[in-house]
Amino acid sequence: MASPRLETFCCPTRDAATDFVLGFQPVFFNAICVASASLSLFGTLAQVLPKRRLGYRRFSQYPLQKPSASSRILLIISICDILACIGIITRASVWLGFPDLGRRISLNGTEIWPTAFCVSTAVWIQLFYSATFWWLFYYAVDAYLVVKRSSGFSILVLYHMLTWGLAVLLLVEGVAMLYYPSISSCENGLEHAIPHYITTYIPMLLVLLVNPILFGKAASAVASLLKGRQGIYTENERRLGTQIKLRFFKILLVFIICWLPNLINESLLFYLELQPDMNRELLKNVKNAALITWFTMSILNPMQGFLSTLAFYGWTGWDFDFRFQKNEIQWELPTASASAENEYENPVAASLNYHDYLQECEKMMTENSHDSNDELCALSEGNGKANGFFTSNSPVYQGL
Repeated sequence: MASPRLETFCCPTRDAATDFVLGFQPVFFNAICVASASLSLFGTLAQVLPKRRLGYRRFSQYPLQKPSASSRILLIISICDILACIGIITRASVWLGFPDLGRRISLNGTEIWPTAFCVSTAVWIQLFYSATFWWLFYYAVDAYLVVKRSSGFSILVLYHMLTWGLAVLLLVEGVAMLYYPSISSCENGLEHAIPHYITTYIPMLLVLLVNPILFGKAASAVASLLKGRQGIYTENERRLGTQIKLRFFKILLVFIICWLPNLINESLLFYLELQPDMNRELLKNVKNAALITWFTMSILNPMQGFLSTLAFYGWTGWDFDFRFQKNEIQWELPTASASAENEYENPVAASLNYHDYLQECEKMMTENSHDSNDELCALSEGNGKANGFFTSNSPVYQGL
C-alpha cells in the first residue's frame, strides 16, 4: 500500500496514531499486502505482455505509424504500478519474515539496517505511486490538447521531465522535513509530518480534482472533432464518442476506488492525533473506521495497476507471444487508396484508438471521404501503431 504513514513508521519518535494502525494485526496486514500486490503484479504483466493476436494490424488497410504519446503514457503508468507492487511485496515479505523489525528501529541507533530498509522501501513505493499520479494527470492534459487542437500535438519528453522532476522534488522535500534533523532522531510533532503528507497528497488530489475537468472538456470536444470538415454527426460517430467518454469514466472510477480510502483514513488519523487521549471511549468508532480504511487501503492501493489496465485495454487474454519480430507483415488491400494512406498519417489518429471500433472507423473513413473521423481512433484502448517485438503484438499498442 502507499501511505505517508509508512515513512512515519521508520521514525523512532512516531506519533500514537501511526503506532495504532501499524501495530494492529501486523502479520495479517502484511499478508494482505503481499497477496494484493502479487495479484496486481501478475495481472498487470499478463495485460501488457505481447499476445499472439495480430489485433489492429490485421484489420487495417492503412499504413501504421509510431505509437502515440497517449499510448506510451499508459504503458509508463503500468510500469510504475509494477515497480510499486514489487516494493510493496518486498517490504511486506521482510516484515512477515522478521516480525520484530519495527521494534528494532530504536532510539540508540545501534542497528542501521532496519531503519535503512524501512526508509528505502517506503520511499521506493511512494516515488512510483507519485509518478503514477503525475502520469495520469499528464495523460489527461495530453488527451485534452490533442483533441482540442486537432493536431496530435504531444511533448512526451516534457512530460517525462515534469513528472519525474516533480515526483522526486516533492518526495525529497517531504522526507527531508519528516526526518529532520536525522532519521535516528526525528523530532516529534505534526509540524514535521504535515509537509510530508501535503507533498504526498498533492498529485493525488490533482488527479481527483483536475482530471475530471480535463476529461470532460476533451470529451466535449470530441463531437466537434467528429463533425469536423463534413459537418455531419452519424450514429457511428456518436457511438465512438460515447466509447471515448466511457473510457475516461473508467479511468477516473478506478482511481477513485483505489485512492479515496487513503484520504478518508488520513483524515481520521489526523483527527485522532489532535485528541489529547486516543483511548477515550468516544473515539472508539473513529478508531474502528480508521482500521477499516487502513486494511481497505492494503487491498485497493496495490490493485490499481491491474484495475487500471482493465480500464485502459479491457481484458487482453492469456495467449502470450514471445517471438521476436523485427518487421511486421504489411496487410494491404487492393482497394487502398493514396488519399486514405495520407489521411491516416494525421498525428491525432495516433492518440485516439479504440479496438472495438477499428473496423467501424475504417468504414466511416471510407464513407466520408476519409475525413477527420480517423482522428478519434486512439484515445480509448491504446494504440496499434508500432513496429518490433513488444509493440507489434502488445495490447498497449493494439488497444485490445
